[in-house]
Amino acid sequence: MARIIAIANQKGGVGKTTTAVNLSAALGALEKKVLLIDADPQANATSGLGIQHAEATRGTYELIEGALSAAELILSTTSPGVSIIPAHLDLVAVELEIIDQPKREFFLKRALESVQDQFDYIIIDCAPSLGLITLNALTAAHGVLVPIQCEYYALEGLGKLLNTIKRVQEIHNDDLEIEGLLLTMFDGRLRLSNQVADEVRSHFDGVVFKTIIHRNIKLSEAPSHGENIIAYDAGSKGAENYLTLAQELIAKES
Repeated sequence: MARIIAIANQKGGVGKTTTAVNLSAALGALEKKVLLIDADPQANATSGLGIQHAEATRGTYELIEGALSAAELILSTTSPGVSIIPAHLDLVAVELEIIDQPKREFFLKRALESVQDQFDYIIIDCAPSLGLITLNALTAAHGVLVPIQCEYYALEGLGKLLNTIKRVQEIHNDDLEIEGLLLTMFDGRLRLSNQVADEVRSHFDGVVFKTIIHRNIKLSEAPSHGENIIAYDAGSKGAENYLTLAQELIAKES
């Protein structure tokens, strides 16, 4: 049965989608079967795996709403081992449509039950918010991976996210674990990056991934080509980082 991992942080620009796309690709490269669910109306994970918006006419919106089954919405990608349920802009409306419905926090969890046996990992790329879609992701997940940017105000808002995770654990999903905090956009030449990394480790000892995602121009370029970092430049520092993260994640689960 798949391990479901939500990648969440209500702060934007911390590397959530970059991590969702490239961790999925790295797990696929390590011969794991992966389903990436794009749960962000911006649909950057969708385009980052080479799915054009014209192709993504249906996806996570229909999945949460229950109009179509997960199996009907899964698309193959050019990344070995990786499939996707894409997003489109209509996803922004789903929160309003389900807000008055009973058990609305469990819609995504129920929708994924039918395909969990087909994958090793299901990765959910969450929007930069703590709204109802993200709540659905946390309720469906076994673990939550939190990217933290190695820049000023890195820890701002983290307490709120951790409080939300705690409440989800108490009310909706007592199986939810913190998969780990992932340091991203690290530049070893900068004192600030090193200070932030030290601060995160001192505050959250034991839940920080050993792998650090370094700031890397190839990681920034890859999405504009509709490719993950391994397909775009397998020899880059970014590809090396995400392959190491995937190995660390696999070792953690074994």
